[in-house]
Amino acid sequence: MSAAPSTRRWWRACGWLLLGVSSLAQAQPRAWLDRDAISDTDTVTLNIETDAGAPDYAPLQADFELSGQTSSRQVQWSQGAMQSRSLYGVALSPRRSGVLTIPALQVGAARTTPLRLTVSASAAATPAVPGNATAFVEMEVDDASPYVQQSVGVVVRLYYASQLLSGELGVDAPEGASMQRVGEDRSLVREINGRRYNLVERRYLLIPERSGPLLLPGARFNGRSAGGFFDDLFGGDGRLRANAPDRTLQVQAQPDAAPQPWLPLHDLRLRYTAAPTRARAGEAVTVVVEAVADGATRAQFPELPPLDAGPGAQVFAEPPQYDETFNGSTPRLTLTRRYSVVPRQPGTLVIPGPRMAWWDVRGRQARTATLPDLSLAVAAGAPGTVPPPTALDTTSPLPGTTATPSDAVTVAAAASRPWGWIAAAAGFAVLWLLTLAWAWRRRRHAAAPSTSRAVGSVAPSQVPSRGELRRALDHEGLDEIVALLGRMGGVHGLDAVLARLADPAQRQALRDLQAARWSRDGGDATQARQALRRAFHDGPHWQPLQTAENTGLAPLYPSGR
Repeated sequence: MSAAPSTRRWWRACGWLLLGVSSLAQAQPRAWLDRDAISDTDTVTLNIETDAGAPDYAPLQADFELSGQTSSRQVQWSQGAMQSRSLYGVALSPRRSGVLTIPALQVGAARTTPLRLTVSASAAATPAVPGNATAFVEMEVDDASPYVQQSVGVVVRLYYASQLLSGELGVDAPEGASMQRVGEDRSLVREINGRRYNLVERRYLLIPERSGPLLLPGARFNGRSAGGFFDDLFGGDGRLRANAPDRTLQVQAQPDAAPQPWLPLHDLRLRYTAAPTRARAGEAVTVVVEAVADGATRAQFPELPPLDAGPGAQVFAEPPQYDETFNGSTPRLTLTRRYSVVPRQPGTLVIPGPRMAWWDVRGRQARTATLPDLSLAVAAGAPGTVPPPTALDTTSPLPGTTATPSDAVTVAAAASRPWGWIAAAAGFAVLWLLTLAWAWRRRRHAAAPSTSRAVGSVAPSQVPSRGELRRALDHEGLDEIVALLGRMGGVHGLDAVLARLADPAQRQALRDLQAARWSRDGGDATQARQALRRAFHDGPHWQPLQTAENTGLAPLYPSGR
């Protein structure tokens, strides 16, 4: 009982120590826009990089509609220290034109810097009003002569001057094309010829399936207004009807000289958002590639080409992040992918830049989007750093899956020491000593552990379920899967799991994954991953535990009493 106050003091000291260490690592959040000038029918992406938690987007809703929120985490080594940053993104659609201010946003205990955005009124915002109509509809198509399988943006705008009680706005899908509604409706207000109109903007995606003329029926609106003085006076029923004129598109066939896979776009831009120039052997650095494709959707766009560092490094790829918006009336896809590169040895490491072939629908010619090669000056690793192995290993992510940056630096983090982070290292050393002292004091007062439980057994409440195993097989790395199987079988380590398994197919599936993991000859990791799921679809098959047989005879050497 006398040790309780001192124990609380130790934990209080540990908490203050951790708080001090975390405050050293925090940095000012950084905010930026992908463009500083757009039209009022366009969208802009606000990016925020921080290590202090998610930002508060509430102040943005006064002038913008929010959509397409994304987040991702980046972990990298810099000068022997591990740094973790989170990147948040949100698509902003302006509610009005003019010079708008992106206010300072609260991110943890800090705030971002305010930004300015110029929003110009588009030509589509001032259409020709048919007479003195109370309601009218217009339909805009971003390409009147698209190619087969090209994504065509269709924007339908309903203008109405009176309050609506009900209404239906729609477009019929044309024959020979697929059409689907995308995104949410936008509600705006426009003043046209001195009259105030409410505006509802709805977007569709049209994909022609064959060449030749394509008749696109005009958008139509049927509704009922709340009525007014003149409706009551002259017996009006408040019904509103409006139709946009039909459009005929001339769909072109796929050119013979088009690159494959067929990728018709208005524009495609590649860029590095993170491109290091220095690295250390055995330590991961992060490369981030962004692709912005005008005229594409997520379903149409192929994967970014993988980074090929050759035998000089291991490359781990995160799952890509997608953001689908509209640039005016044209669909826009922004794809971001992070790669963790772990050099094997000192020297100069050259990573060829990604290349993507596409067809320019405006220029009617084949083009190639390219990025320059990356050249990394790789220094010798810190003392004790282990370079990525070329044989079997149990500390890297499972082949056939994408890996997070934290998985990619597992090898380096196992042995390297963050010499550059002196304050954090000292703090964790003191924390370790305090914890060791507390554990030693507690052990003195603890009772001797019971030996009645069999060696390697696990409490029933701690045994993972098959559902946890299936989730691990889909998303976790190899060491997490092995650890989970070990808890299920009451053993520890890959060798012990293999020895405990009774099913030869399950043992072979684990060995195949292990062999394909660091294989230089490019073993098929995807098939190995699928084979693992098939082998463990109904859970692991364990060998029965060996127990002493009770023969009813007295022991040959009875224990002393």
